[in-house]
Amino acid sequence: MANSGLQLLGFTLAALGWVGLIACTAIPQWQISSYAGDNIITAQAMYKGLWMECVSQSTGLISCKSYESVLALSAFIQATRALMVISLVLGFLAMMVAAMGMKCTRCGGDDKVKKARIAMSGGLIFIVAGLAALIACSWYGHQIVSDFYNPMVATNTKYEFGSAIFIGWAGSALVILGGALLSCSCPVRESKAGYQAPRSYPKSNSAKEYV
Repeated sequence: MANSGLQLLGFTLAALGWVGLIACTAIPQWQISSYAGDNIITAQAMYKGLWMECVSQSTGLISCKSYESVLALSAFIQATRALMVISLVLGFLAMMVAAMGMKCTRCGGDDKVKKARIAMSGGLIFIVAGLAALIACSWYGHQIVSDFYNPMVATNTKYEFGSAIFIGWAGSALVILGGALLSCSCPVRESKAGYQAPRSYPKSNSAKEYV
């Protein structure tokens, strides 16, 4: 059965990764303007995220505008939104479940096997949450790469990876790693066999008795 130190390490890594996923979902730097062309005007930079798009002027002024219509968004943005929200909800649920099953807490009773199963369940939920966020960030990144190398897309409308995607990838990795460590709490039945007396062997039939 996993020790409390391993459980605490897994919970800490998963919680840090979940916080990173919150920051990744909130900030608008999912894709930023590309400066690959020779005729690109660098007086302003465009940022696009899941919820808004921003324009940064060379003077330091930044203005953001939220997306007015959800249905007008691209399908991959809507899917990424849904996956990230699902990942955050599952991550919060996993923290609640894992906290009940950790050895350093008193929730979930005193049964060690039962608590280990609860901690393992929290770890599995963390893994699912991390995979959902990983798929979302990878899908969004694949779309950026496809548009960047698409000759039909104008050069001044191409984008590159923003910091949010890298934060999302790092957060997903931490959540999955922490969930895997918590999943090591798989319960193992302890042996209840007590001390056994040595077996007594019958006397050989060939032994002779003397009177």
